[in-house]
Amino acid sequence: MLVLTYSYRIYPDLEQELQMLNWLETCRKVYNYAVGERKDWINSRKCPVNACSLQKEYIIPADTPYPDYYRQKKALTEAKKTNPELKAVHSQVLQDVIGRVDAAFVAFHQQRIGFPRFKKFGRMRSFLFPQMKGEAIDGNTIKLPKLGPVLINLHRPIPEDFDLKAVRVVRKHSGWYVMLTLKADVDVPDIPPEGHALGLDVGLEYFLSTSDGEQVSRPRFFNRLHRKLKSLQRRLKGKQKGSKNWLKLIKRIGRVHENIANYRLDWQFKLAHHLCNQAGMIFVEDLDFRTLAKGFLGKHMVDAGLGQFVNIVLPWVCWKRGVCYGKVNPRGTSQECPDCGTEVLDTPRPKGTGILGSPSPLT
Repeated sequence: MLVLTYSYRIYPDLEQELQMLNWLETCRKVYNYAVGERKDWINSRKCPVNACSLQKEYIIPADTPYPDYYRQKKALTEAKKTNPELKAVHSQVLQDVIGRVDAAFVAFHQQRIGFPRFKKFGRMRSFLFPQMKGEAIDGNTIKLPKLGPVLINLHRPIPEDFDLKAVRVVRKHSGWYVMLTLKADVDVPDIPPEGHALGLDVGLEYFLSTSDGEQVSRPRFFNRLHRKLKSLQRRLKGKQKGSKNWLKLIKRIGRVHENIANYRLDWQFKLAHHLCNQAGMIFVEDLDFRTLAKGFLGKHMVDAGLGQFVNIVLPWVCWKRGVCYGKVNPRGTSQECPDCGTEVLDTPRPKGTGILGSPSPLT
């Protein structure tokens, strides 16, 4: 099974846009209610046995089961019978919101990425139609359930033999977009390791250095629009929060950030194609960029987008171009200077010296 996701911009009319905004707000309320219900159940099981809190206590019967995915979906069905606001939203859209809550708690327990938080007003920016048919797209329109036909900019055709399975509607500062999930019942074999091998060493002084001696300077995407962004944020500080002028500036600032992200992604795709033209196999260090982004060079690490390039852009382009892609253990891979070719080996420091070789203050 081959799955692709294509992004297109849509142009809803005023009535459709207001309806989608209402749907997003309803989805946000359902999300917060589901998170709050689980949070209260968890806190009710953590009360101390010998004392009561001076602020509040969660009084939930001991035999109350945990509000998991299926119980919350069943409760949502019952709530729709008495709440017209929930009934106005497509049923599968609200069910997907419960699924997002469940996925957030599963990730918290398994990956330890942080306890799920409530979403503020305007933070819910997408909703999903999980079941769609290929007949939904007709010419330059796409028919969305309960919304009707919406104008769509099909800037590239949908590949043949692919069926439309799901549509996610996304709201950005630049407008509305749809993410089409396309599936084809085909088996794609693994790419065999053959041809010229190319090793990549990523960093900040150079965005990357190849084993063939090529060095690519790091473009500073954020610096290009930093002055404009700083001016807009300075003006935002003097506006009343929630006012019309405040919302206008928020939209302009969001568009600047989108432009920065688009410049970065476009440059990285062009670089990935340039590398695939030179090799049949590409190998990259398996680094944890999340740790590197937390240091004093974190701003420059995030601006370079090394994790996006190594983990998303380059693997996809290599798969599309038929180039074998792999990650290697980073230990001992950066021992040769890309400028002069001098080999730098890791030698143990003498006892009583600091990191830079100077006498340690602890001795």
